[in-house]
Amino acid sequence: MKAGLDRLFRPKSIAVIGGGSWCANVIKKCHEIGFEGEIYPVHPNKEVMEGIACYASVEALPEAPDACFIGVNRNATIEIVRQLRDKGAGGVVCFASGFLETLGEDADGADLQKELLDAAGDMTLIGPNCYGFVNYLDGALLWPDQHGGIRTDRGVAIITQSSNIAINLTMQKRGLPVAYVVTAGNQAQTGMSEIGTALLDDERVTALGLHIEGIDDLRAFEKLSQTARDLGKSVVVLKVGKSDQAQAATISHTASLAGSDAGAQALFSRLGFAQVQSLPEMLEALKILHVIGPLKSNQIASMSCSGGEASLMADTAVGRDLVFPELTQSQHENLRTALGPLVKLANPLDYHTYIWGDLEAMRRTFTAMMEPHLGFGVLILDFPRDDRCDPSAWDNVIEAVEKAQKTTEQPIGIVSSLIETMPESVADRLIAKGIVPLCGLGEALAAIEAAVFCGRQQNQVVPVVLPLEPKNVKAITEYEAKGLLKASGVTVPRVQSTNDTASVGKVAEEIGFPVVLKGQGIAHKSDVGAVALNLTSANAVYDKAIAMPVDSFLIEEMVTDGVAELLVGVVQDHAHGYVLTLAAGGVLTELLTDSQSLLVPASEAEIEGALNQLKVAAQLNGFRGEPPANVNAIVATVMAVQDYVIKNAGSVKEIEINPLLCTPERAIAVDALIAIGDKDDG
Repeated sequence: MKAGLDRLFRPKSIAVIGGGSWCANVIKKCHEIGFEGEIYPVHPNKEVMEGIACYASVEALPEAPDACFIGVNRNATIEIVRQLRDKGAGGVVCFASGFLETLGEDADGADLQKELLDAAGDMTLIGPNCYGFVNYLDGALLWPDQHGGIRTDRGVAIITQSSNIAINLTMQKRGLPVAYVVTAGNQAQTGMSEIGTALLDDERVTALGLHIEGIDDLRAFEKLSQTARDLGKSVVVLKVGKSDQAQAATISHTASLAGSDAGAQALFSRLGFAQVQSLPEMLEALKILHVIGPLKSNQIASMSCSGGEASLMADTAVGRDLVFPELTQSQHENLRTALGPLVKLANPLDYHTYIWGDLEAMRRTFTAMMEPHLGFGVLILDFPRDDRCDPSAWDNVIEAVEKAQKTTEQPIGIVSSLIETMPESVADRLIAKGIVPLCGLGEALAAIEAAVFCGRQQNQVVPVVLPLEPKNVKAITEYEAKGLLKASGVTVPRVQSTNDTASVGKVAEEIGFPVVLKGQGIAHKSDVGAVALNLTSANAVYDKAIAMPVDSFLIEEMVTDGVAELLVGVVQDHAHGYVLTLAAGGVLTELLTDSQSLLVPASEAEIEGALNQLKVAAQLNGFRGEPPANVNAIVATVMAVQDYVIKNAGSVKEIEINPLLCTPERAIAVDALIAIGDKDDG
């Protein structure tokens, strides 16, 4: 398939099949962008299209075209695809809609898509329901509409399922050089991951941006990740679509916490893809990666000639994985020499306007600030409107930044507060000088954070456990769940089950007081009074039992030395794998938004790292003189749960321990749920 993608994306000949304005636009845009290969219009009734003689049929073409745009209705598309495959064409873009993406509205869509795939065979097919692509490197496109890009020698590649999003991205005025824009449509045959792998293989592509609506193939995405790592290129992802799984969750908190969005975040973290939250953030991150590559550290320096800007920069960075380190002694001394005694020295730095227009003073200031421990430096600089103002005084600042960057060999970006105050012509000049132009403080900081993530050392990709869907899923009893977990190495309390209300006191005596009494067969027991804690006599146990709305009970030892409660859960997420969630447990699960998600399998180091990112980590580590929890026991418990999932992949649907009671010696699963079914071997 790679050879087919190479031939499709870098064609020597293009066939345009259909007679509408969309097809005419493909030919027109090929001429405008400077495509130098052969163009073959195909239409049974037209003699000429955009000044080029038409061929009456695919069979009449003088050669097998490398790339074909099919702009006819969905039914006719299928036969034309078959003809092109038989002709030996390199690949096709299917513009028509009405295939699997219409499922739920048109019963024929799924059958037509199967026919389409059968017709294509091993010929590369992009779409259907997509615009195709623009190759700005070689001046080749299969694109039926306007686009705002220009030819370039090197740049980033962007892939999206949405054709309209793709058009919008080509209209950016941020100075980002774009090598390819590709739309994947409904990914009937060729997914984003496979397209991305092919584009990264082009040495002229510097980084990859993905706008993702859905994951096509987990293994293919893992291959894409490995390709990116092998080539030393970075991937930035914007994933759309929040989870509705949380709203549908009925039996546990885990499903709510580990919805598809959490699964996506865990997947992209595993793959080493930097995730952003908006299209502007993606473009700005790609700009950093194109100009200077990943950043080595999250320690940044900020410089501006305004105290207001310095404060705004510091405030905007709150909550991000970015640090403005205090000035070193050498920074302090060199900045004092450059700026004199009246400037308060700090990071972010307000260097005032005393040195505005003084090229040498600005060069010394920026050079003094950019020491080797920093990962990036940003200069806040908003350019005036050139239609009403004179921007010439800003040239000295650019030159001073350029000189400082060359002297220190440290990357520096110029950041505008607003996108309007970074003209495209200025952004182009800065990139030519190796300076990153960034638009908007919020977007710039998100982009820097993404570039820092890309710069962190990534290990080889560990394959996720594929989320096979079990049949006949049901929730087993807590007693059964604890038995399975205990057999896998999870510590559980001493526990017994009984369906005889009269015997609960005797059972409690056998376990040893104090005990906990629970009603069985209820998902959220505390909501209906089906949990009683710290019972110290047989009579007390019996009295609580007869008051509960059940006739089946668990009696278990009461663990009294807990210092923290956690939730440990695993949910099968069909798109991303088995999502392992760690969160604040017990009543805090609902009160706090405090969870971290990983994918199975996760390493011990990843699990411990996730625990340390929880808000309740302070409790685990010993809060206000309290003893710390045994973190090793917690990690061992999570690993045991994970091992159970791996051994029962395809059968287990969901696991939840809540709470996992963490003591200075042990981690004990005092409540557990498992939903399990039959493995689908078909």
